[in-house]
Amino acid sequence: MGLKEEYHEYHRPILGIVSVIGLILLWELTLTYLIPVDPFFFTKPSLIGTAFGEQLFGERLWRDLAISSRAFIWGFSLSVIVGIPLGAVMGWRRRVEYTLDPLLTALYASPLVALAPLLIIFFGVGLLGKAVLVFLLAVFPFIFNTSAGVKSADPLLINVVRSFGGKELDLYLKVILPGTFPYIVAGTRLAIGRGLVGIIVGEFYAASEGIGFAIQNYGDTYRLPDMFVGIIVLSAIAVALTELLRKAELMVAPWRAGEEIR
Repeated sequence: MGLKEEYHEYHRPILGIVSVIGLILLWELTLTYLIPVDPFFFTKPSLIGTAFGEQLFGERLWRDLAISSRAFIWGFSLSVIVGIPLGAVMGWRRRVEYTLDPLLTALYASPLVALAPLLIIFFGVGLLGKAVLVFLLAVFPFIFNTSAGVKSADPLLINVVRSFGGKELDLYLKVILPGTFPYIVAGTRLAIGRGLVGIIVGEFYAASEGIGFAIQNYGDTYRLPDMFVGIIVLSAIAVALTELLRKAELMVAPWRAGEEIR
């Protein structure tokens, strides 16, 4: 391992932690000494920490996370199952792309969150309605990124495989998939954020449990520290999933390790 690799591996988490601690300190000091604000209108990290400690040892937070996680996992998994194959077909077959791209682009650009009440009415207020909303928000990054990755495949490598009598399966496994993988990873990062937004919006409109309902309930009752606990927990989940995705990418595609060093 070279000097740059060592620096990148060990300093990346340290710099991330330092930036978070710096933001927390700035937030706390600003609201404590520079701009004192009534806790009824806004809150600060010390109060959030107290609320987090109370919720951490209670049952409500864990139950809400379990309920929201089920809908997120179902919706996100379906977006992977549908989005990646559909994007691959669109990238490989131009007629399919010409047929579907205008419709999918219009849907992607439309405010799907605004359809949340309609989706909840149609699919119900339970697991299915929230999972469908997560799916609709998360599937498009998979479709468009996978399509872009397939279209970026090197024509020279494709011709080499075909010249040596390679089958279509060899072409997909040895050329298309390795070249598309970074695009899929980038799409996954976008989809994680959009999927979490979907679960929160779904629970805002129609739910009696879940992390989104808890955030809204605490906000409506002006329990701001408790509300920020839910927001921070969701942010931490997004960061953790993104970091796990980065680790998985380096395991599956070790040739990408050098590209991260900059």
